[in-house]
Amino acid sequence: MGHRIAILGHPDGWYVRDLRRAALSESIEVVSFRDLSVRSDGLASMQVESNLAIEKEKTSEAPIRRNLGGDRSDFDSVLVRTMPLGSLEQMIFRMNVLHAIERSGTPVLNSPRSLEIAIDKWLTLDFLRSSGLPTPKTYCSQTRSDAMIAFEALGRDCVVKPIFGGEGRGLIRVTDPDIAWRVFGAIEQTAGILYLQEYLEHPGYDLRLLVIGEEIHSIKRHSHGDWRTNVSRGGSATPHLATDEQRELAFQATQILGGSIMGVDILPTLDGRMVLLEVNAVPGWRGTAQALQIDIARRVLDFISS
Repeated sequence: MGHRIAILGHPDGWYVRDLRRAALSESIEVVSFRDLSVRSDGLASMQVESNLAIEKEKTSEAPIRRNLGGDRSDFDSVLVRTMPLGSLEQMIFRMNVLHAIERSGTPVLNSPRSLEIAIDKWLTLDFLRSSGLPTPKTYCSQTRSDAMIAFEALGRDCVVKPIFGGEGRGLIRVTDPDIAWRVFGAIEQTAGILYLQEYLEHPGYDLRLLVIGEEIHSIKRHSHGDWRTNVSRGGSATPHLATDEQRELAFQATQILGGSIMGVDILPTLDGRMVLLEVNAVPGWRGTAQALQIDIARRVLDFISS
């Protein structure tokens, strides 16, 4: 019997479809975060279950249930391929369920703790910086007045980012004090967190190193008329042979965050430094697979099943 994998993701999403395409002996079922539930059968016993969505057809039969953890688990591994928005209560509960699955002995990729860290840009950078890895100067606050002080400290040239989010969405470069005043005020009024990072001069590209266990697949992400290099924003990806320094940074960042399948973003600066920008615990690989002409989905499944 092949390896049984539960994927927490959207059944019609590109990455779920790519994993299904690449599957050989693996058995794959898609699970929705909304259908997760948990029950306690005693002080030390926890069983995690999921109602699998009935695809596109109504039925009078009871929903199919699958046990995601414990000795009677229907799956050998759980792969997290999405982290949908929800209320604070829902987000905390969903992470609690992932922790319960992991404690029961079923591997969760990436680990719940690594997901909790990597989804938060500030917490990620704090872990990396505390471990001695190179990161940008970063200020995180809740008020416009504190952000204006940080703006001055960063030489009136900074990148404002949402603390949660990816693919380059919501990034703003601010160089004017009046614009900074308005941007910071808007974020404060919507109860957002002001996350300011120094703008680093770069050669027009950054590096995405995709770590899969002991493997690294690396690309350059080039910008075209934009300081942001994200492929999802119109950038292009080309193959890159990572240096020993870059590989070591990627492995160290992945280890510090406790993950095993992670996307590590490194920015080469014009003054010769390698700076860690972000680490993604639910990394995409579409651009990497296309640029390198490698079946990344198959590599992911090989790692999970090994």
